[in-house]
Amino acid sequence: MSDGAGETAPDAGKRGLPAPIRRYFARFGTRRTVLADARAGLVLGIESIPDGLASGVLAGVNPVYGLYGYLFGTLGGALATGSVFMSVQATGAMSVMIADVPAVVDSDRQGVAVATLALLTGIIMLGLGLARLGSLVRFIPTAVLVGFVNAVAVNIVLGQLSNLTGYEGEGPNRIMRSLDILLHLPSIHWQSLLLGVVTAALILVLERTFLGPLSLVVAVAAASALTLIPWFGGVAIVGDITEVPNAVPMPALPDFALTAELLIPALSLALVGLVQGAAISGATPNPDGRYPDPSADFRGQGVANLASGLFQGLPVGGSMSATAIVRAAGAKSALANVFTAVVMVIGILALGGVISQVAMPALAALLILVGVRTFKPRDLAMVWRTGRIQASVLGVTFVLTLIVPLQYAVLVGVGLAVVLHVARQSNRVVVRRWVYDASSPHPIETEPPNRVEAGEIVVLVPYGSLFFAAAPIFAAQLPEVPDRCERAAVVLRLRGTDELGATFIRVVTRYAEQLRAAGGTLVLVGLSPRVMNQLETTGAIDAIGRDRVFPATPRIGDSLDAGLASARAFAGEPGASDASGASGDAR
Repeated sequence: MSDGAGETAPDAGKRGLPAPIRRYFARFGTRRTVLADARAGLVLGIESIPDGLASGVLAGVNPVYGLYGYLFGTLGGALATGSVFMSVQATGAMSVMIADVPAVVDSDRQGVAVATLALLTGIIMLGLGLARLGSLVRFIPTAVLVGFVNAVAVNIVLGQLSNLTGYEGEGPNRIMRSLDILLHLPSIHWQSLLLGVVTAALILVLERTFLGPLSLVVAVAAASALTLIPWFGGVAIVGDITEVPNAVPMPALPDFALTAELLIPALSLALVGLVQGAAISGATPNPDGRYPDPSADFRGQGVANLASGLFQGLPVGGSMSATAIVRAAGAKSALANVFTAVVMVIGILALGGVISQVAMPALAALLILVGVRTFKPRDLAMVWRTGRIQASVLGVTFVLTLIVPLQYAVLVGVGLAVVLHVARQSNRVVVRRWVYDASSPHPIETEPPNRVEAGEIVVLVPYGSLFFAAAPIFAAQLPEVPDRCERAAVVLRLRGTDELGATFIRVVTRYAEQLRAAGGTLVLVGLSPRVMNQLETTGAIDAIGRDRVFPATPRIGDSLDAGLASARAFAGEPGASDASGASGDAR
């Protein structure tokens, strides 16, 4: 028997479990989806073995750490993310960032350093997820992301030229090391270069066949087999760097004494990993058609990093390429990623010796293709044409990513974007005047007057964000207060402003005092409950005058009408009610 949703009898037995547990088990599909998930897991699992080694090479560490990151990151993500299909693995951007962390790459205890970095990254991700800060990623500007991702693509290509050519370039950064390789072309190992070219050609040809994602595996294996030919004998292989054991690693304890050196890299890795994961969450709905909660994905990626770090794996994050592969291979539930981890375990246990024979130029060629395909000139052109601020942020992020350690480049890019955004928003504050006449109940919007005249009522409406940096711009647009302006009233409408900073409150209070000293008054209308509370707690309401402050009401215009009545009564216009009566009309 089956339920309409494809649920078999054993699956139906889960109905006796509490609702949260039933929802959790639902992420792993039903008996009807097991076979499809197994096939998808087989494809991604096989592809992930050379890809995991390549991520370790890209990170500049022992390649097996990349393999372990793929294994335990995928398993942890399958069990914990809010996204059913998300594959959590060591991404190219994260691996390149690790290569710029001397405390990891140059460490005598590299496995411990890798484990510590992954655990710190996991703690940060998990903490952000538990705090339900999934919306945090929307504050990272597109200009920063586009500049960073495209510069990472260039770094991937440049960083693999040494493995591709067999010549180790010298220099303070990847650009200088690449130039050094070009200046020493006679010194490169031509067999390594040829093997890399063969690998790239095989990938390009085979991926157009029925092999699909497995073309990477076949191409790397076929090219690596060329090292058995004597002429290719000098080509570097994984076994020259490290021994790949036929065993799953045992848990390793981190060294939190390294926290001071690794905290900023961990923060940057968490930031980049979560942004990449958020792109998956926003584009890949779960089987029920709903989009996953980004905060749940934060928590899941945090758990995946804790699992990866515990077993000496690289820091991991949501991988768009791996997620696309497993879905294209027919994944129906999170069980596909569990099968991926199982396939990788079997591969490590059975093929450790074979993995050691993988040629380094073959992995380099694979990574160079990844880098070339990651580079998006159209995205660069789009952001560049958007405006000067976006172009500036893009250019600074791109250049910094090429010449300084990546963990600092991404943080500087975000910081620059925030500063430029604040500067731009503060300069966008505009103060306008509303003028009423007998021809219509609706006001005419004009420029504010240069100065306040005696007996005049001026209604001012500011547009823009009224935070601290905007206060001087706002103050400069207020009408000048002369020595005397008897019975003049300035009505300031603040409806829609949820909060005023201390700087802005100080500007308003001083303006009210200037008007009072000259014989005039300031009236505030349309104030939100939060702004009213701020005026109370700071004492500004007494400096302005309680009978000159009118809270916003549900009906648009009531507060303004009450404020105008108060201003007209102060100005002594015929038929106007007094200030206390006007105040009582505000609802």
